Amino acid sequence: MKKLYILITLCLISASSCKKYLDVNTNPNAPTSVTANLYLSPILHWMATGPVYDGRQISRYTQNLTLTSAGSTWDLQGYDPAPSDNGGQMWRTVYFDHGQNLLDMTRKAETEERWDLLGVAQVIKAWDWQNLTDIHGEIIIKEAFTPDPTKTSFAYDTQEFAYDEVRRLLTLAIANLQRTDGAVDATFLGKTDIVYRGDRTKWLKFAYGLLAINLSHYSNKANYNPDAVIDAVNKSFASNSDDAAIKYTGVSNDDRNFIGPTRDNYTSYRQTAFIMALMNGTQLGTDDPRRTRMLSASPDGSYRGLVTGSGVSGIAAAQQPLSLAGYTSIQPVGTPSKYLFDDKSRYPIMTYAELQFIKAEAAYKKGDRATALDAYTKGISAHIDFVNASNADISGTPSQISTTEKSTYLASPRIVPTAANLTLSQIMCQKYIALWGWGFIETWMDLRRYHYTDPDPVTGNQVFLGYVFPTTLYGDNNGKPAYRIRPRYASEYVWNLAALDKIGALARDYHTKEMWITLK
Repeated sequence: MKKLYILITLCLISASSCKKYLDVNTNPNAPTSVTANLYLSPILHWMATGPVYDGRQISRYTQNLTLTSAGSTWDLQGYDPAPSDNGGQMWRTVYFDHGQNLLDMTRKAETEERWDLLGVAQVIKAWDWQNLTDIHGEIIIKEAFTPDPTKTSFAYDTQEFAYDEVRRLLTLAIANLQRTDGAVDATFLGKTDIVYRGDRTKWLKFAYGLLAINLSHYSNKANYNPDAVIDAVNKSFASNSDDAAIKYTGVSNDDRNFIGPTRDNYTSYRQTAFIMALMNGTQLGTDDPRRTRMLSASPDGSYRGLVTGSGVSGIAAAQQPLSLAGYTSIQPVGTPSKYLFDDKSRYPIMTYAELQFIKAEAAYKKGDRATALDAYTKGISAHIDFVNASNADISGTPSQISTTEKSTYLASPRIVPTAANLTLSQIMCQKYIALWGWGFIETWMDLRRYHYTDPDPVTGNQVFLGYVFPTTLYGDNNGKPAYRIRPRYASEYVWNLAALDKIGALARDYHTKEMWITLK
């Protein structure tokens, strides 16, 4: 939203010269106004790309992934100081890539009485604020898209307001997505809807899913309402067929999965010892059949993970984990990969399995162990099917998880106990596995809600079994873990220092300041 400051300043100096500038840069061969639905495809593209873009940093806080080099800033719960914009892509996505485009789409949809498209726009805006506040804490909402061209400073809103705004938008979206009057038209919406092909009933389920995510994050608050969470999940996805995802063709750069091998964004990333211990039986007591279909072996055929922040130094080449795609180096375009890490992988935005684990946690906290166990079991089962579908979708190299492997895993009392013996740790660790490699923001929120190493109230062990901080944290942390990413440097720390100062964001350890939503 601040990239126009220079142009605005010039406009203030000379309105006539500014108009001439804009006239010169108007393409006579391109439309100056487009129909409301033409905004949608690129907006949806960034819903899949923005989170995985920042996942390069967040995944190291959550110990999904770590670098092959030792002591990198994010692996040590730190950040890259100015002038780096690492960790700022979702900021750019919300205010720039979506920004005015989403605003224009919303206005046009409302004017044209396209209530289905308006509902989708409101869901996306709610998704924007939800993810942005979950990354950064305080964000700019009320003044974000002010029509005042002279305004060059933008006040931050509290995280509590951001959470309220998400629910307000979802209430509007849910109402609009249920309307059938006006110019509601599945064909019109479907032309550019690369997620649900114009099916507003699925968008309605997505809205309830996002509502469930929003409400579930209140778990440390006195007003946490597990019944409301469960109700929202029940109105949301009914199976994996409702999953929200973007399918890539793998033909050209922007049509290739951002985390796939050809785009070279995750080449130096490796799976961690933490995820490996959750899947090889070390922590959960039973070897997980998903392990060999999701994770990568070392050249010697064994499966290992790197200790976060330690890199590969001192590890024999034959024992170093292969890349996420399963190779020692980038392979020729079209080489089969695995799971979510192929150029053509269908990349998820929200899944049925994720929501079932959210329901399981809420039911567990409510004391309804039977409902918790049912949702928990459905979550594991659905994610196993998700892994199979992901590998089949890209003709990947791993074999399918057989019915026997799946039933054996689910029959283990260490994995699916009786309702009375189900633990919070089991729910949250299985959710971590289901979100590994894509649900970076939600996984980080889970870890922060449980302050990374909080104990399970029943077992006394950590909720997230085996999560261990690096021995040495980043220098600016003063011994504290990261709870937020500071706002994007190129816009905020260049243009908006006064507003940053008011929220304490000029402090070197601002990224360790706990968020309102995780405070008890």
